Amino acid sequence: MSGAIGSILSNSGALAALNGISAAQQANNNYEQQLSSGLKINSPADNPAGFITAQGFTSQINGVNQASNNANEGISLLQTAQGAVQQQLNVAQKLNSIAVQAANGTQTPEEAQSLQGVVSQLTGQISTIATQTQFNNINLLNGTFTGVQFQVGANAGQTLSLSISSTEANSIGMNTLDAASGPTALYTANGSAAVTSTGSAFTAGALAINGSNGTASVNVTTNESAASIAASVNALTNQTNVQAQASTQLVVQATGGAGGSFNFTLGNDSSGTAKNDVTISATGTSSLISAINNNTAKTGITATQNGSGNIVLTQSQGENISITGVSQGTFTTKNTPTSASFGGTTTGGVFTPAAGGAALIAQGKVSFQSDEGFSVANAGNIGLASQSNLESLSSINVSTTAGANKAINVVKYAIQGLNNLGGQLGATQQRMQATLNNLTTTASNLQNGLASVQDANIPQVSQQLTQSQIQAQAGVAALKSSSQLQQAYLSLLP
Repeated sequence: MSGAIGSILSNSGALAALNGISAAQQANNNYEQQLSSGLKINSPADNPAGFITAQGFTSQINGVNQASNNANEGISLLQTAQGAVQQQLNVAQKLNSIAVQAANGTQTPEEAQSLQGVVSQLTGQISTIATQTQFNNINLLNGTFTGVQFQVGANAGQTLSLSISSTEANSIGMNTLDAASGPTALYTANGSAAVTSTGSAFTAGALAINGSNGTASVNVTTNESAASIAASVNALTNQTNVQAQASTQLVVQATGGAGGSFNFTLGNDSSGTAKNDVTISATGTSSLISAINNNTAKTGITATQNGSGNIVLTQSQGENISITGVSQGTFTTKNTPTSASFGGTTTGGVFTPAAGGAALIAQGKVSFQSDEGFSVANAGNIGLASQSNLESLSSINVSTTAGANKAINVVKYAIQGLNNLGGQLGATQQRMQATLNNLTTTASNLQNGLASVQDANIPQVSQQLTQSQIQAQAGVAALKSSSQLQQAYLSLLP
């Protein structure tokens, strides 16, 4: 270092010591701030690039933490809805028990009306639960909770959406296809079957079933039984969420031949060819009914007599009912046929098979059901409308045996619908919980990333602070020494 030796005006040593003290003091302040805050970046001046990175981490962590809170709130909402649906299921199970009880046919009219009163109260309770279930004043089960978004991520678009259909009693139940109206129906609205001499009243073609799970196709042949069609539909239920039932009912006016005798072959079939056929020989209507019922185990056909004195033949599985080989007796159908080709005597819209082997074949009715709405293209081929309609839980009436039988199905599908909704809510909750777990892991990893950027290394900073403090003390000592030397020069003055 150059400069004046022994100068009292300039003290380069003192100036150097002061600079060293200033630098040491700044370092001391920085290290002390890091130790007190635990951060090595306390302002942009400390590390501009690191400060920007740390702010990015902080923003993402805050978003993830809020998303975790959102997910927890969503789980609470789902649990609220699930709890209410479970209560509705409990009520629906009671309705099922009542419907089965009422269908037993052992109730007096007064008892049946009493049961219907209980049914009305219970269906009303299901609607009450649906309208009163709320979360933070948000209705969950009345049909208004649709397309609701849960923000379960730190960034836009990281969402889950949920819609909950109405679970009021007038919104759940059995969606079914009714018989088409008009002259093209294969049977009337009350279920009377088509009757032909060939068993081919159906129109061949494909039925496209469009259900809530998807679409599937079922091929129909002209002489196929309702039972066969229903089996084909049910084989695809997992794809469509649509089920089918079949039944066949033939109403005939039976007139005995000589001495009131009957002799004919009775059977069922699925393709226009009789099978499980039996020979029926009887004298008189009562004997005829008994003879038919004695063979029910083989044919699946039962016989009863209605209030008009007609014989009602029922094949509960939906197989075709065939009467062939008539040698004694006459059978005049009381169903409403639609085909003109009966092969017997048709008078006034009814078919009478002639003696000597003419055939009378009745095809049954296929009905489609689901807990959700559906449609069937070309359903007119089997005498059905194309669009399902809802028979709601609120409409059931168990005051009659027929009403109770229908109520059993309606309640069954209402329970199925509630179960499906409960499953949907449960699956969404599991997905929400998995998202929450992922958010927790993500937040932890992000926190570690932020720590690596901005957290102070305490042992290292402590050592650096000690070193800086020593440097400051040394600077003070150097400044003192330099000042003492300059004061010594003054002793040279006279």
